[in-house]
Amino acid sequence: MTSSKTIRALIVDDEPLARRRIRRMLAHDPEVAIVGDCSNGKEAIAAIKSESPDLIFLDVQMPEVDGFDVLAAAQTSGMPLVIFVTAYDQYALRAFEVAAVDYLVKPFDRRRFEGALERAKSRLASGRESDVNQQTLALLAELKAQSNHVERLVIKAGGRAFFLKTDEIDWIEAEGKYVRLHVGKESYLLREAMGSMESQLDPKKFPRIHRSTIVNIERVRELQPWFHNEYRVILKDGTELMLSRSCRKRLGELLGSAL
Repeated sequence: MTSSKTIRALIVDDEPLARRRIRRMLAHDPEVAIVGDCSNGKEAIAAIKSESPDLIFLDVQMPEVDGFDVLAAAQTSGMPLVIFVTAYDQYALRAFEVAAVDYLVKPFDRRRFEGALERAKSRLASGRESDVNQQTLALLAELKAQSNHVERLVIKAGGRAFFLKTDEIDWIEAEGKYVRLHVGKESYLLREAMGSMESQLDPKKFPRIHRSTIVNIERVRELQPWFHNEYRVILKDGTELMLSRSCRKRLGELLGSAL
């Protein structure tokens, strides 16, 4: 069953190739009109308010303003249906199955894409989109209320993908729009903004000690006073990191002593 009206679709992804691919897959569908594509969350929020799309293809992982932030902002201007697009499966996809029309894990093929699109058309035609939207809002509220943090991450390196327990991470540093996870003698680059990475981890276990550094508190061996009221954080393996003044109080509270 399909909708009789034209479906206004918005594409949101920070990867140009991903946006173009979705656009190509929608190009020959007479029931869909693309009202815009956005390269970041801020553009998406503005487009939702100005274009009032019926359906969004929404990337979950974006720097600064991610897919969750976009949905939260969309609450004030009416909730469109959502098909999540993600490169990883650590974002509670089973919950998304309940709250979203569908989700697409990159790389997806045309058959998988068309299946997700048909589900969206069916929801719109049956008038059940309001129920789905309420489920999406309920999930957002639940995610905000809960203090659950990820216990493992999916790492892609050397042509393979594997799970990494967060407890195995020694420290994390920002590298532009990415983060580098230091695990023993190995390190892995993850396509994740520092702020987004921080929000997924338990702050009691992984405090931020600098704007570009997060540390596993269990790996800290000692703190050494440094210049200008700063400290050096010495890890058990000898790694030396800097503790900024703005993060000093919080780390002292976790260690049980004033700095």
